[in-house]
Amino acid sequence: MSPATPGPDEPRFLEQVANACRVKRLAYRTEQSYVAWVRRFILFHNKRHPKDMGASEVRKFLTHLAVNRRVAASTQNQALNAIVFMYREVLRRDPGEFGEFPHAKRPKRLPTVLTKAEVQRVLAHFDGTHGLMARLLYGTGMRLMEYVRLRALYEQDRAANLPGVELPNAFAVKSPNAGTDIRSVQELLGHSDVSTTMIYTHVMAKPGLGVVLVAVEPVSTVQ
Repeated sequence: MSPATPGPDEPRFLEQVANACRVKRLAYRTEQSYVAWVRRFILFHNKRHPKDMGASEVRKFLTHLAVNRRVAASTQNQALNAIVFMYREVLRRDPGEFGEFPHAKRPKRLPTVLTKAEVQRVLAHFDGTHGLMARLLYGTGMRLMEYVRLRALYEQDRAANLPGVELPNAFAVKSPNAGTDIRSVQELLGHSDVSTTMIYTHVMAKPGLGVVLVAVEPVSTVQ
């Protein structure tokens, strides 16, 4: 039996990682990515259980990614974040200092960012259902899968005869402007760090401008 195999009443280790991501309310794509990186880390070390490994094994894995796999810097950082998360949130211990290891090179070309006027010209070509989708994604900073999940939650509420949009906990009383301020957007998108939300809302002149939650009738053409 593999060292990473749990007992009969214990969830599998990768399931524990997924559960920890959900407790921390990480995005579903982040959860998938973290689980995949932890799995690759375990397989790289011949299925040894992470509790029996530490900084030395982490350093070897990160070195392998940079030297042998030649991954991008963002990919190596993602792997590091996943492994640190696993040690701190699942095994409940600090992985320790990793020491020096080769860092993947960052790409020389920076991505092109559209100006506000250019974005307005692009959005002007969308109307109807696609226009709603594009403006909601751009205005809120949501990822595509976050948008899809938001619609699924809305359809579940409609099926349960729940009108409008429900704000979590006591937000409706605590924050009358909920939806329009960055802290509410952070809560609704499930970001653990407000800096993540600030990155998504960098296109706004001020935090939260133009982001207002409204109930929208379902559109049959959107899956």
